[in-house]
Amino acid sequence: MVVLLSHDPAWSDMFATESSQIMDVLRPNAIQIHHIGSTAIPITVAKPIVDMLVVVQEINAVDACSESMQAIGYQVMGEYGIPGRRYFRKDNSSGVRTHHLHVFAEGSAEIICHLAFRDFMNAHHEFAEKYSRLKQTLATQPQMTSDNYQSGKSVFVREMVQRALEWSGEIH
Repeated sequence: MVVLLSHDPAWSDMFATESSQIMDVLRPNAIQIHHIGSTAIPITVAKPIVDMLVVVQEINAVDACSESMQAIGYQVMGEYGIPGRRYFRKDNSSGVRTHHLHVFAEGSAEIICHLAFRDFMNAHHEFAEKYSRLKQTLATQPQMTSDNYQSGKSVFVREMVQRALEWSGEIH
């Protein structure tokens, strides 16, 4: 079952709290941290999981921080299907997922795509609303799993990333 909620201003606070701890763990390698995903797009519904993206100087240096990331509650997932990424996730004390953390080296195309998508959706409410309706439709289908939900969004997301990159000037 996929749970979607209307935008909650607390998600920004959750990002701020976590980002401070994460940056402390990943310093001096960390350059920037960004709030990404649907919880960073106020007009859309979202799963109540705060997505974050950290830009680092050296991706392999992140591996040396695994124990420290575990100490602040994150599960270390390695690349988790995306070469050049380090992925972490965090659950609350009840075992409910609260945060996803994606770490990429400076210059990664993944960084550009995530930020362009977020910024495009925040600037183009008609597309954000369409995305929100798609997610609601998917979430209400019987027997919907998280994997099926992700798969059901993928074509739309790829199209929006393409539009976002063109809009941002990243591609012509």
